[in-house]
Amino acid sequence: MTEKLAVIAIGGNSLIKDKAHQSVEDQYDAAYETAGHIAKMIKDGWNVAIAHGNGPQVGFILRRSELAAHELHEVPLDVCGADSQGAIGYALQQSLQNHFLDMGINRPVATVVTQVEVSANDPAFKNPSKPIGSFMGEEDAQRRIEVDGWDCNEDAGRGWRRVVASPLPVRIVEEPAIKALIDAGMIVVAVGGGGIPVVADEHGHLRGTAAVIDKDFASSLLATNLGADTFIISTAVEKVALNFGKPDQKWLDTVTLAEAKAYLAEGVHFAKGSMAPKIQAVINFLEAGGHHAIVTDPASIPQALAGKTGTHFVQ
Repeated sequence: MTEKLAVIAIGGNSLIKDKAHQSVEDQYDAAYETAGHIAKMIKDGWNVAIAHGNGPQVGFILRRSELAAHELHEVPLDVCGADSQGAIGYALQQSLQNHFLDMGINRPVATVVTQVEVSANDPAFKNPSKPIGSFMGEEDAQRRIEVDGWDCNEDAGRGWRRVVASPLPVRIVEEPAIKALIDAGMIVVAVGGGGIPVVADEHGHLRGTAAVIDKDFASSLLATNLGADTFIISTAVEKVALNFGKPDQKWLDTVTLAEAKAYLAEGVHFAKGSMAPKIQAVINFLEAGGHHAIVTDPASIPQALAGKTGTHFVQ
């Protein structure tokens, strides 16, 4: 294929708009809307690999598992990730297929249930900090710690929650399959939720592990390894800002790698749980040889690719 390749990481707002719209039908509607923006860029000649978040969906699966635990086996976290990859991939691929039909585009779409290898020695495993699942009382939390080997923390007076590690992605296990599909002209949905975290033993055999991989970091690794022309992070804002939400807020149009690293190092511009990992993912892509990254909202993707909006990161 001679088309330019973009890897797009779509955030939670592309699937769940607010707390009043969390049903499967609502998520499908949101996926359909986001897929429409991506279909426009495909019509304009881009080849695309799509990654997505899955935090709320995994939370829902875990909650259903907890509520049914008196009758059915509970679902391990890695399997929750696999389940959500399939369900979200289904919504995205069907939405794209329907947009393609309306737009006269003849392109196949496939979802790859993706494992992402992490190191068993990653320091994150010694300091689990990513809260998942429902709130619980102290008694339940202590039982989970003692019986199930969970790590649980008290969460700002709201109750106790399970916490898991968030290790760095090392290898995208299905990368050869993803690349083969893209080279064959297919649109691919992959590394959903950052991928299913797996660790390898001394023989290279893989097994799932209870962890959460940052989807922007995994998407950045995918973009790097596929040699993407552009890495796009789709989020809730049209552009990145310095001093976001403050009187001296400043929207950013073009940012160099050196400037991005300096802004991130200052530690005051980007929130740890939201924009900071996105900026770090962009830095990772550029430092690994990538040339162009964009952060914008779903509706602005086609305009951002035309240089009319979004925050553009360059060498």
